[in-house]
Amino acid sequence: MWKIRKTYKYRLYPTKNQIVILDKQLALCCELYNAALQERRDAWKMARKSIDFRSQSDQLPQIKADRLDVNGVYSQVLQDVLHRVDKTFQSFFRRVRRKETPGFPRFRSRAWYDSFTYPQLGFAIKDARLNLSKIGSIKIKLHRPVDGKIKTLTIKRAAGKWYACFSVEMENVPFSPSSKSIGIDIGLTHFATLSDGREIDNPRFFRTAEAALRIAQRKIARRKRDSRRRRKAIRLLQRTHVHIGCQRSNFHHQVSRALVNAYGFIAVEDLNVKGLTKGMLAKSVSDAGWSSFIAKLAYKAENAGRMLIKVDPRGTSQTCICGASVPKTLGQRWHKCLDCGLSLGRDHVAAKNILGLGLSLQESRAMAPFLEKPSALAVGS
Repeated sequence: MWKIRKTYKYRLYPTKNQIVILDKQLALCCELYNAALQERRDAWKMARKSIDFRSQSDQLPQIKADRLDVNGVYSQVLQDVLHRVDKTFQSFFRRVRRKETPGFPRFRSRAWYDSFTYPQLGFAIKDARLNLSKIGSIKIKLHRPVDGKIKTLTIKRAAGKWYACFSVEMENVPFSPSSKSIGIDIGLTHFATLSDGREIDNPRFFRTAEAALRIAQRKIARRKRDSRRRRKAIRLLQRTHVHIGCQRSNFHHQVSRALVNAYGFIAVEDLNVKGLTKGMLAKSVSDAGWSSFIAKLAYKAENAGRMLIKVDPRGTSQTCICGASVPKTLGQRWHKCLDCGLSLGRDHVAAKNILGLGLSLQESRAMAPFLEKPSALAVGS
């Protein structure tokens, strides 16, 4: 067993007065974030001086003494805001060192600053209510118990709704071993085709909701700018997008959980999804959410003690299981090999090839320690 981190998300039902307080605290956190970012930029621009988290954190007592509104925010929440700024700059310098596109840290708008975190203390759950320091007792929907030791609490705003996200540390119990193996070919006609021939339908949540999205966007276009009715229309559009995201995430969780429960070895394609979202199929690729699915599959497999291997997808649909080359255009969905006579669906053959590549990679990794030390084999013989 080993320790893992999990997040439990619950819906909050604050009163109107508590919503005002929460919005105000988010605005103050956003203001502090931008001020800390500005201070770092100015210090380097004017004096070539780097400012770290400690020097900025030491200024908080004076800021709270000068501003009563900032004093109304829990101290550790303010420190976490400065930690966010520090992490942003650390990520920027890391990308510079790796010669990637650096992306200098940018200022945040109040409309896009939607969460603040209690890193250690300042919160407690009691009688279906969440007690927050400097805010009060908020009704919470505990639809399942919180297992493990709570490490942090993040209060999040999404499309006008409020959520509590508890990050917990807990003991991981791996699943019982399984000798079954599976290869997965993900696509657009079907969301996934498995090497045993099963096909998982593509739900196309965004495509299904496009009519509702058009109506919501049309309402925004017809409303007067900065009006209350326009803000209400924007909120409706946001909730539609959030609903689509929740549907997609739930689907990914269900499929990945079923696969991890059933198979001890899983092979998937190592796709360049970012590159695929720049082509003609960008909307369909984004709607499928392949990256999110593979990420969920990966962490579930790791927690369960399963083996997941990503393989190079090149040629998996253009090669027969026997090894013969069978070139096909994207529109040709059936595979027929003239060498061995195999006749199967294109995606089914690709899934079988992915499984074969994954098993061969697993064997090569298992043999790597012995191949790196030939003297050990000589001694053993």
